[in-house]
Amino acid sequence: MSSKSGGRKKSDGSVGMIAENRRARRDYEVTDTFEAGLVLQGSEVKSLRQGKANLAHAYAAFQEGEVYLLNADIPEYSFANRQNHKATQPRKLLLHRREVNRLAAAIQRDGMTLVPLKLYFNESGRAKLLVGLARGRKKADKREVDRKRDWERSRARLLRERG
Repeated sequence: MSSKSGGRKKSDGSVGMIAENRRARRDYEVTDTFEAGLVLQGSEVKSLRQGKANLAHAYAAFQEGEVYLLNADIPEYSFANRQNHKATQPRKLLLHRREVNRLAAAIQRDGMTLVPLKLYFNESGRAKLLVGLARGRKKADKREVDRKRDWERSRARLLRERG
């Protein structure tokens, strides 16, 4: 494991976690996930290596037959000069053509949406984005998910206390 890859290997294949969209799993019912590469400038990669990124308001959308990550906040790299990047500029996602066609069909046919879930460095040190194909949840569904999650935590706690 090289030192520039960012740390220990996680169970989902990611090595260095940069950012995670925690609300996405609550607000959306994720049916399928895709790993996508990102087209980034050098200053964006440097900023990501410092662990600075925010996916809270980010979403993915189709523009001109390509998939773009919009509204993701990667702050400017403080040591970059004139070639620094804009913090919330659109970033192209690198997916296979078959995956792009499949996503476009699911979005148009089923009314689903693309939600960025995790931004991380993989084993070879490349920035990857885990994108979820998801359907939005209603308020009652969100409450039900919260109730189930709380019950699972309580049950695990009780089982731990009993031995």
